[in-house]
Amino acid sequence: MTGQPMVKAEGVHKSYGAAHILRGIDLEVRSGEVFCLVGPSGSGKSTFLRCINHLERIDGGRLSVDGRLVGYRQQGERLYELKDSEVAAQRRDIGMVFQRFNLFPHMTALANVMEAPVQVKGETKAVARERAQRLLDRVGLSDRMHNYPSQLSGGQQQRVAIARALAMEPKLMLFDEPTSALDPELVGDVLDVMRDLAESGMTMIVVTHEMGFAREVGDSLVFMDGGVVVESGHPRDVLGNPQHDRTKAFLSKVL
Repeated sequence: MTGQPMVKAEGVHKSYGAAHILRGIDLEVRSGEVFCLVGPSGSGKSTFLRCINHLERIDGGRLSVDGRLVGYRQQGERLYELKDSEVAAQRRDIGMVFQRFNLFPHMTALANVMEAPVQVKGETKAVARERAQRLLDRVGLSDRMHNYPSQLSGGQQQRVAIARALAMEPKLMLFDEPTSALDPELVGDVLDVMRDLAESGMTMIVVTHEMGFAREVGDSLVFMDGGVVVESGHPRDVLGNPQHDRTKAFLSKVL
């Protein structure tokens, strides 16, 4: 975990009209790190995650991934927004897994995982199929690859969504509360896949309410509230011995 950070946020602001959602976020995520974002609903966690791949434009500050500004190029002192095609090229390196699985309902699990490498990267179907089969096996779904999303449980659909994100061979994975829409008994299978990813060295930013996962798997944890970073540190330190009253109040409700 040396060299430049994989993600660097410097004074990041984001507003929707009069609502100031992010109020100067400063943080760094190192390569190979599992970085957990926790906090109450409306604290800005998911908005920040969406800014990292320019699904949301930032209104102030700078955000870079692997040393490159996200969504903008700098010329002199000014920033200019990139063209849509340039933003799309940046997004290829960033996988994102949402609360809802967003699978194509008319495609099998295998076809869902093959689609982006074929359509976006121009890979042959044979190459994409071989990788898709390998990834579905990795997430424990080798026996379900010819099933359609409607034939899969929520947990299985989410594991397909993870395999689909991995099919683009990203250098960074973003998880936006990937277990929050699942029945409790399905959560463990998805977290197991994420643990396996962490052990393989994937850089991950995880917005989560799964404090046990954050404690066991996370390298760093940030508690956000009201669009600011309230407290940060090693997950076991923050969760076991929070220093800020707001963090203590939040954790007393969720632990």
